[in-house]
Amino acid sequence: MTVQWSYSSLKTFQQCPKKYFHLKIAKDVENEGGEAANYGKLVHKAAEDYIRDGTPIPKQFQYMVPILDALNKIPGKKFCEIEMGIAIHKGKFIACKFDAPNYWWHGIADLLIVDGGVAWLVDYKTSKNAKYADTKQLDLLAAATFLHFPGVLEIKSALAFVVSNEFVRKEHDRVMRHKYLDVMKPELDRLEAAVENKVWNPISGPLCKFCPVKTCVHNKG
Repeated sequence: MTVQWSYSSLKTFQQCPKKYFHLKIAKDVENEGGEAANYGKLVHKAAEDYIRDGTPIPKQFQYMVPILDALNKIPGKKFCEIEMGIAIHKGKFIACKFDAPNYWWHGIADLLIVDGGVAWLVDYKTSKNAKYADTKQLDLLAAATFLHFPGVLEIKSALAFVVSNEFVRKEHDRVMRHKYLDVMKPELDRLEAAVENKVWNPISGPLCKFCPVKTCVHNKG
């Protein structure tokens, strides 16, 4: 069975299958996001405007300027918040639009710089530190980049923790592009099984009180 997914939606499923069901399947609740999520959106918008248009960084985000200036100096064509999709056609992965009806996976790269056969891929993070960094997101975005930009042979990727000024780096090679799409396979297999069997068991955790699914027995908010 094949489901449509993204890195973030699969992480939601990992956090709680019931939450995933209500947000992505039934679509009877909306995730408005908390303070941290809204702050992250503002950071991403400020970085996008600065890199793409040269718009001055708002005072509260000035700490990002050194990182963004370093990225700006990298030669090549810059794509901010670039949307990419991957579809499966006759058993092969192919590039498609982010919102294509037949997409298999889709995601957004915060910053992609392409210079001939080399590309730089950056995802901004607003966590206080890089302690729980997960580079699987970079693997997926790198695989999509190789499909959307056939001339790219290698990618220098990084999670940029703009608050703590840390970079978690990873390099990707074109010959490995299909393997990068397997990094979430165990989680994806569990999601496909849940969809097929219509089983969406809730998981109790410290974030339950912030969950938009107010009908869940674990939601004490």
